[in-house]
Amino acid sequence: MSFQAYLDNIETKTGLTPRQLVALAHEKGFDATTKATPIVQWLAEDYGLGRGHAMAMVHVITKGPQISGKHVESGTAHSDPSNTLWLDGKATNPNP
Repeated sequence: MSFQAYLDNIETKTGLTPRQLVALAHEKGFDATTKATPIVQWLAEDYGLGRGHAMAMVHVITKGPQISGKHVESGTAHSDPSNTLWLDGKATNPNP
């Protein structure tokens, strides 16, 4: 599953875009210095996200939408079309 697919599945499960979840995380005080554990716990308790999906959000919350270029057009199951993740909802993604 690509990184973007994880984010799209999170939106389906929670009803919130990744950008909305990032905003909520920042309201809770989570930022680039926050360790993964409290973010994962929050996402599990409040939204029922499993560890893999929560860790995808941890990356976006703490590091932003940029991902490693090694996953771009790699031809693997984890391949993404871009090194920038789309956070504004799967329905508006120009690279579905």
